[in-house]
Amino acid sequence: MTSKNILHTCCFIGRRKIEESEGLTLSIRQHIERLITEERVNTFLFGSRSDFDRLCLKTVSELQKQYPHIKRIYVRAEFPFIDDTYKAYLLRSYDETYYPEAILGTGRAVYIRRNRHMIDNSRFCIVYLDEASAPRNSGTRQAVAYAKAKGAITVNIAEA
Repeated sequence: MTSKNILHTCCFIGRRKIEESEGLTLSIRQHIERLITEERVNTFLFGSRSDFDRLCLKTVSELQKQYPHIKRIYVRAEFPFIDDTYKAYLLRSYDETYYPEAILGTGRAVYIRRNRHMIDNSRFCIVYLDEASAPRNSGTRQAVAYAKAKGAITVNIAEA
């Protein structure tokens, strides 16, 4: 991504399991819509494997009806090479998908590296990290620390 694109990009990082509520859904929607209308964010990067990602994808997909210029991009941490059938399946939910070349061969660290790639390519990062219940060295906690260290504008929905 170019630095121009990074200015208008947001990624999502969150715990695999979250307690969904109407208040949480509303908070996510308000934060995302503010990024679209006030910060001109037009690209949203998603990982996988978490309730939080799924909820954010649902929200961005709903907002895309109102803001058709926004893009949903799935950054894969699995399957560096995919066939057309699987790609077509993914593109029913996302506008694009790719596997970052830099994470090839990273083994068990693939999700950490994928998250860092998304953070490196985003100005904004919406996260869900419950400080009280997240394990000390959880992937989410590591990603949030990395985002803050890199200067990404980070919003923790669990605290919002």
